[in-house]
Amino acid sequence: MAVASSSAVALRWDGRALTVLDQTQLPAREAWLSLGGAEDTAAAIRRLSVRGAPLIGIVAAYGLAMEVARQPGLGALERGAETLAGARPTAVNLAWAVERVRAVALAAGPVSMAAAARAEAQRIHAEEDAASAAIAHHGADLLAGARRVLTICNTGALAAGGEGTALAVILELHRRDPAVRVLACETRPLLQGARLTAWELARAGVPHELIVDSAAAGLIRRGEADAVIAGTDRVAANGDVANKVGTYALALAARAAGIPFVIAGPTSSVDPALADGDAIEIEERGADEVLGFGGAPVAPPGTAVRNPAFDVTPAALVSALVTERGVAAPPGAASVAELLAP
Repeated sequence: MAVASSSAVALRWDGRALTVLDQTQLPAREAWLSLGGAEDTAAAIRRLSVRGAPLIGIVAAYGLAMEVARQPGLGALERGAETLAGARPTAVNLAWAVERVRAVALAAGPVSMAAAARAEAQRIHAEEDAASAAIAHHGADLLAGARRVLTICNTGALAAGGEGTALAVILELHRRDPAVRVLACETRPLLQGARLTAWELARAGVPHELIVDSAAAGLIRRGEADAVIAGTDRVAANGDVANKVGTYALALAARAAGIPFVIAGPTSSVDPALADGDAIEIEERGADEVLGFGGAPVAPPGTAVRNPAFDVTPAALVSALVTERGVAAPPGAASVAELLAP
């Protein structure tokens, strides 16, 4: 049996220009989008052509760098930063990466602004790739012996640097033990699990089964998962976690079954300015994502819709937070702060 080695690539950067894999087209076709500045990069993030908190940060950093390369100056820098930072509200990596590039460009001044912004974006990309590799090893050490792993949404190379976050852990587990297999939640309403995670797992040669989201709790109760692992879009200072909607329900099911519920993500996803998860802004997306499926309507016209893209899992339900700097087990104000310490 082949061992896991993800060959998925989400972006291509040649030092000046960025192309990204349009994730809305997967798995039917692999289409690439050429991006040139802040506006089109922000639009790609809003429509989920680019998604996953760490990947959003990387792409936004390049978007701002390209913007100031096109028109160096304070005005373009500030307008571009504002446009990109406002593209999506929940993932903290977006504002974090944009602010890093903005600050470095400001410090460099107009003459060196473009080169400094480009170098900082490349630095962020390299850091997130390295973080992915470290997360994979820390997470696989933590979950050694788990052979049936349940996950939600997409947390691989299509969502982060390197091989991803939670999916990178799964790939490393499979490298160590080819008997590892995955239960992948489809992840309604946009099917990131069905379209993207199943696609990545198939490319990596990892045995997997796709399940509807509502089947997960029952399968966990029946003992068909040894652990649940998910990614994160934002972690509050106390260890509360915002992730794809449905994650909270998995945490409750895992707690009831007595199996580990693990969150994997880089420290760039930790927001120490937020005391707890109640302060995390939860993005509400359009009704059309729920009212239709595969282009066909699935509800009566005029049906009212709630479409939160994320939910918050309290730290008390999280067995461990796995980052590139180590593991907080369990996560809490002290253990999360220790991960962020210089």
